[in-house]
This record gives sequence, structure tokens and C-alpha cells, in this order.
Amino acid sequence: MLGVTALLLWLSLRSLNLGEDQNKGQFLWNTWLRSNKTYLFVMALVAMVSHVIRAERWRMLMVPTGHRVALSSSFLSVMVGYLINLVIPRGGEFSRCINLQQLEKTPVEISFGTVVIERIVDVMCLLILLAIAFIVEWDQLILFIQSLPWSSDGEKFPLKFLILGLVGLTLMVGVYFLIRKNERVQKIMEGFREGLLSIVRLEKKGLFIFYSLAIWGLYFWMSYFIVLAFPETSTLGPGAVLVLFAIGAIAMAVPLPGGAGSYHTLVPLGLVALYRLNQADAIAFVFVFHAWQTLIFIIGGIVSLAISYAILQWRKQNQK
Repeated sequence: MLGVTALLLWLSLRSLNLGEDQNKGQFLWNTWLRSNKTYLFVMALVAMVSHVIRAERWRMLMVPTGHRVALSSSFLSVMVGYLINLVIPRGGEFSRCINLQQLEKTPVEISFGTVVIERIVDVMCLLILLAIAFIVEWDQLILFIQSLPWSSDGEKFPLKFLILGLVGLTLMVGVYFLIRKNERVQKIMEGFREGLLSIVRLEKKGLFIFYSLAIWGLYFWMSYFIVLAFPETSTLGPGAVLVLFAIGAIAMAVPLPGGAGSYHTLVPLGLVALYRLNQADAIAFVFVFHAWQTLIFIIGGIVSLAISYAILQWRKQNQK
């Protein structure tokens, strides 16, 4: 996955066509210098609010399983998960459960079950967002899909899906027999099932739905503030932001570290094909704002990891 990411980033930078006297690194740096830092810091603030709400939503799911965890522990674990996701695609989902176990003694299999529920709800929210985007900007999104270089390669897709389906079926059968023969695995699956059923036993389902919608609403505003932060994109309206947000959400869903590579490939295509943005400006815009977003994850994750470690060390000292 890291190799695919590196390849996509290289291809994206390679398509950054500048004059002979222009340096690509300097061009990207100048794009950063031209950005409105106020909007970027507002975007960072909105991002942190969304992470706090996500941590509270996760904490709500843990309550029906019999584990009441502190919001601070949930938030620190969520941020650690984001950090790990930058290195191991989807590894953050498991690592945040481990971090929560260290802080709150919650079984990993139970907390991981609640994370899976979270992801299912997030996929539903993403589908709702995509539906809204297609309703509002149908012509633009269809035009974008038709402009993709692989959109005409329809004959190869059925074979790919068939192969993936057979591999998935084989894995499912293997997991089934593994569970049947292993008591330890059965115990883990029982805890996982308990985590999955937590959403059925939620006391405040309306509040859970509100938090889920709020998280994705804040994601949209993050995109809007980013667009406003750069002169090249500041004139784009809310409809364009919705389209770019939909494209970006699809790119981020690709199992690559932090969406790197897929984001740098798809979003510039959308900016150029739909809004006639200069290709060099589109690529620079995506590189700079994705780097800013990644920096937020890195700083937040490292600080959260350090705080978690400090808390554990402090507890260990007090137990002596």
C-alpha cells in the first residue's frame, strides 16, 4: 500500500507541468504562502471539534456493553488511531481499541465491535452525502465520472469483481472453520458480537444520530474553509465544495495511508475537469491542504500518544 501511495504521489507530481525556470518544491511552497492562514486554522479547530464528537459517540456505544469510559480516554484513543492510519491503512481502528484498553481496561474485541458499528454508520452517512451531491450537482458529477481515464474500461471490471468475490468467499469459509475449532477465537467473537449489538441497546439513539450527522456536517465545513483559504479556489460556491467533498470522500475511502495518493489523483482531476482550474494550481492546492490536514493528524496523534503514555506511567508510579 505504501508503494502504491508513493507511485500515485509521484505520478501526481510528475503531471505538475511548470516552466523550465520553475521549481516544483518552490511552487508548492508559494501556494502555501498565498493561502489564508485564518481559514486554515479555523479548519483545524473544526476538525478537532469533529474528533471530540466522534470520541463522545464512541463512548456512547461502549456504555451498553457495560464499560463506561472517560471522554478524555476515548478522545486520546481516537487521535492515536488517526496517527496509526497514516502508516497502516485502517490500522488505526484496531490501535485505538488497544489504546483504550490500556487506559480503561476495556476488552479489545468489544471495543472493536463498536468501531465496526461506527464505520457502518459512517458509510451510511457517506452514502447520504453522495446522494445529496448527485441530486444537487448531477451534471457535474456525471461529467467527472465520464472524464476518468478508466471509466471506459468496462470489460475488465466484472472479472476483477469476480476474483475479489471468490477471494472474499474463501476467506469467509476459512474464518468460519477457524471459529468452530478454536475456543479462544469463539470468546473473542462473542465479545465482538457484544460490541456490534451495542447500537441496539443505546439509550439515546436520537443523540447518536445527531452526533453522526454533526460529524459529517463538520467534515463539509472543513472542506469549505479549505477551499476559501486558497485564492485559486476561493470563488467556488457551496455546490462545488459539495462535489469536491464527495470526490474527496471517495478518495479517502481507498485503503491507502491517510488517503494519500488517491486524494492527490482524483481531486485535481475534478478541479480541472469540472471547474477549469489550472492543472498546476489544482495539484498544488491538493498537495498543500492534504499536507496541512495530515500535519493536524500527526501533531494530534503524537500529543495524544504522549499523554496516554504519561497517564499510564503516572498510574504505575502511584500503584507502587
